[in-house]
Amino acid sequence: MTETAIAFLAAGIGAFGSAFAGAFGISKIAKASVESIARQPEASEDIRGVMIITAGMIEGVALLALVICFLLSLK
Repeated sequence: MTETAIAFLAAGIGAFGSAFAGAFGISKIAKASVESIARQPEASEDIRGVMIITAGMIEGVALLALVICFLLSLK
């Protein structure tokens, strides 16, 4: 394998890992927030706000990891 092929393979594996981890994290947040809202319906607005902020932070980290993988594949 050439050095370029290894870089593309590593970038693909890294992109898959970051996308999978981001999706898994957001699904865990959604599950926990739905359970919390079911337990305490009066706190649904607060729980929903925290869920959206946390999901955005996880999505940002996953997007940053994808960009880093893309940049490493071009090196």
